[in-house]
Amino acid sequence: MLDGEIVELANVDPTRTVLQFLREDLGRTGTKEGCAEGDCGACTVALAELDGSGNGLSLKAVNACIQFLPTLDGKELITVESLDRHGTGLHPAQQAMVEHHGSQCGFCTPGFVMSLFALYKSQRDPTRRDIDDALAGNLCRCTGYRPIVAAANAMYEIPAADDDWLRQPHGSDQTVADRVERLRRIQHGNSLELHHGSRAFFAPRTIGELAGLLDAHLDATILAGGTDIGLWVTKQHRELETLIYVGEVEGFADISESDTHLEIGGAATFSDAMPAILEHYPLLDEVLRRFASPPIRNAATLGGNVANGSPIGDSMPALMAAGASVVIRSAGGSRELALDDFYHDYQVNDLRPGEFIERIRLPLPGPGASLRCYKLSKRFDQDISSVCAAYHLELEDDCVKSIRIACGGLAATVKRAAHCEQAMTGRPWTEDTIAEGMAAFARDFEPITDMRASAAYRLRSGKNLLRRLYLETRGELTESVYLYGRHG
Repeated sequence: MLDGEIVELANVDPTRTVLQFLREDLGRTGTKEGCAEGDCGACTVALAELDGSGNGLSLKAVNACIQFLPTLDGKELITVESLDRHGTGLHPAQQAMVEHHGSQCGFCTPGFVMSLFALYKSQRDPTRRDIDDALAGNLCRCTGYRPIVAAANAMYEIPAADDDWLRQPHGSDQTVADRVERLRRIQHGNSLELHHGSRAFFAPRTIGELAGLLDAHLDATILAGGTDIGLWVTKQHRELETLIYVGEVEGFADISESDTHLEIGGAATFSDAMPAILEHYPLLDEVLRRFASPPIRNAATLGGNVANGSPIGDSMPALMAAGASVVIRSAGGSRELALDDFYHDYQVNDLRPGEFIERIRLPLPGPGASLRCYKLSKRFDQDISSVCAAYHLELEDDCVKSIRIACGGLAATVKRAAHCEQAMTGRPWTEDTIAEGMAAFARDFEPITDMRASAAYRLRSGKNLLRRLYLETRGELTESVYLYGRHG
């Protein structure tokens, strides 16, 4: 659905992006292409869909440049042109940008407006940190961001028509109900199957159907958020013949809790998984906020990040340090595997043809245990890690009862620091033990030099992050990295 109208498409290339559709097919050139990889935010649009209950709305900002068009089935697409579809003037987010001089060259402005729109519709009184986070996926070379932040604060003060859902910060019960009813009309409840030349796109509705499709198409690409696979098309120019989209599988994005574990469905997005994880592991707040940007987190799935297995993926160190496992499913049944044992080599994992990650099982923390994760990168926001290290520490009588350390960016896979762990387990939690751990750490990794960091920097940083862990647990280091150079 677009601007209240149902849009039906036939003979769609499964890897055609939403950005291409908007600019080339509809002539909606307000949505820009900057990077074509989900980094700059110039292509930001919003998607509205029914929430998990089917009675409310979920609205999120996403990157149109890496979102494949068939994934919009049953959703409403909102672009910068949609904000004035009745010809009633600028949206409050746009008006605030004008009044606070938030635009100069203007290329990035529509993307900023759509990120502001998503914030406007989701939060009533955002803090400076909320605003910074909402804009983390939008880059601007001109303004220095200060006037855009000012616009974010001011847009709530601009009057909006009571009967216009787009212009209300949250929407009245009636306007939300109207939107929900429109979306209900386009829910067909059937599995989607598209063919375009030799290419095919499947969107199954059940776990069993997903397993059956993968068994029948062993060479198929599993598509979730597309935040990595989208780049295969836009940057690597790969020809993907068969796509199986998991975003419509019932229950596949569910998050539940048992007495011992947090169970996160393979299709749960980071935006949905983060609150559940932080409820039990609040010290992961900084690293999870620094995971990509809201438009990426709104699409990217935890299962996809784990399955992709990049050595610089930021979720795996924390999951591995916590002792997480993956439940792997196929048409033949299920099996569970510790995340420690899942990776074999650079982007080589234990998944066999026809298998997929059904869910991630994250153990709940025991008494006295803490999980911390630190990320080093050239930029604070929206940047790939040079080093990401996670520590699950349990102290007893001021001795190390147990410690699990997992690091990304230091090897071909995310990997445990086994020698370092052994050197410290059972020892007093002192400077001497940390020094021995740091010495042993050098035996665990032989990092490489690349554009993000040198091998020497990575190794030294990995050691020093262990000292940071010690200082924080001792209460000698209390200031969050987030506050450096920022207003609170």
